[in-house]
Amino acid sequence: MKLWGGRFHKNTVFTAQDFTASIPFDRRMYKQDINGSIAHATMLAKCGIITEEEKDQIIAGLREILAEIEAGTFEFKVELEDIHMNVEHALIQKIGPVGAKVHTARSRNDQVAVDTHLYLREEVAEVMGMIEYLQEVIVDLAEKNIDAVMPGYTHMQRAQPILFAHHILTYFFRFQADWERLRDCYKRINVCPLGAAAIAGTTFPIDRHYSADLLNFTGVYENSIDAVSDRDYLIEFLADAALIAMHISRLNEELVLWSTREFGFIEMDDAYSTGSSIMPQKKNPDVAELSRGKTGRVYGNLMSVLTMMKGLPMAFNSDMQEDKERLFDTIDTIKAVLAINAGMLNSVTVRKNRMRAAIKGDFSNATDMADYLARKGMPFRQAHSVVGAIVLQCIEAGKDLSELTVAELQAHSELFSDDIYQAIEAETCVSTRNSYGGTAPAQVVEEIRRAKEILAANKDYSQK
Repeated sequence: MKLWGGRFHKNTVFTAQDFTASIPFDRRMYKQDINGSIAHATMLAKCGIITEEEKDQIIAGLREILAEIEAGTFEFKVELEDIHMNVEHALIQKIGPVGAKVHTARSRNDQVAVDTHLYLREEVAEVMGMIEYLQEVIVDLAEKNIDAVMPGYTHMQRAQPILFAHHILTYFFRFQADWERLRDCYKRINVCPLGAAAIAGTTFPIDRHYSADLLNFTGVYENSIDAVSDRDYLIEFLADAALIAMHISRLNEELVLWSTREFGFIEMDDAYSTGSSIMPQKKNPDVAELSRGKTGRVYGNLMSVLTMMKGLPMAFNSDMQEDKERLFDTIDTIKAVLAINAGMLNSVTVRKNRMRAAIKGDFSNATDMADYLARKGMPFRQAHSVVGAIVLQCIEAGKDLSELTVAELQAHSELFSDDIYQAIEAETCVSTRNSYGGTAPAQVVEEIRRAKEILAANKDYSQK
């Protein structure tokens, strides 16, 4: 007989039982469910709703169940539907009718909500820590390769010379934005719905703020309907995770490109590569490709929950059970890609000579030639036109800008002199872009310093 079966003449058919059961996936919230019940029982005793002796019996029984689950000896039953009923049924079996008092003044509606808040709160903190580690790897990679000059790209065409360190630090700051979004999301997660009961609150004289304090929440939901129907905090996390996945995907796209023979800017470590079953020479960046590919499932999980929630009236509806698998899959996926990418990026070999060689003859110093003329008094729009004509001449002659003589350059403008060659050297192009946040070595060193300060502040926050 179901714990809710008093009103029914018939048992649920097996097909419906299997269809509605969530225990195959929500069992992973066993610890949160038990901790929530311990807090609830403690509050019930404080408020005189159950006795201290009953509270002690309930807590002792719950702790026994926790130990059994963690030891792998607990038998989960599909017919008991979910983690809540499995635990409560086992508690009643252990301590008798007193166990049934644990559900006084609550519903599975607020129970599943508090479990999810507790679970996601822990997972968000862990994801934030994993982002911090990936950021450390990025800073270390930048610092070790501070002298590597590479082509910068716009529209996937050579644009201007930049430092590799400057480029890779872009991801540090994108992941920092992800970290900050999770920190902000944590505020909405860290609110307690326990005590809202099914929809309208309870007739018992409970103390919701005390329950929240026991579970280390910073506040309680102000409205009981909101408490059991809110999944915005969960969707917000899924959206944040989608952005993390997007940034991982963009990073991996570049790693895949840079590791090709056409680019040859990096070498992927053998430990993060695979071979071919037919082509003996192949070294495939499978880890990067799969990390890139897993972004699709994270996007899909977000869209699934948004679509599921869009037509639901207040308050709780069984449709909302569909949020758990999407949430769990997103958490597992994001943690997996963050962990594997930290290891993979930490093992990458940067091929500085190949990066530097790629700049020769690519005209990525054309802007610097235009700036040279502008510094000598020519309006920049005119300088742009002059250098465009010089580039065209070089393309037609099969020459690089630095291969033209001063006389050839002066045919376009008398402002050119011997100092032009130094001005359009790749190292000069990089070092003179010394504006705040630019690619000049002095700016990138400062960028690394700021990144380390941010990391230290992040760690201080995480440890509180």
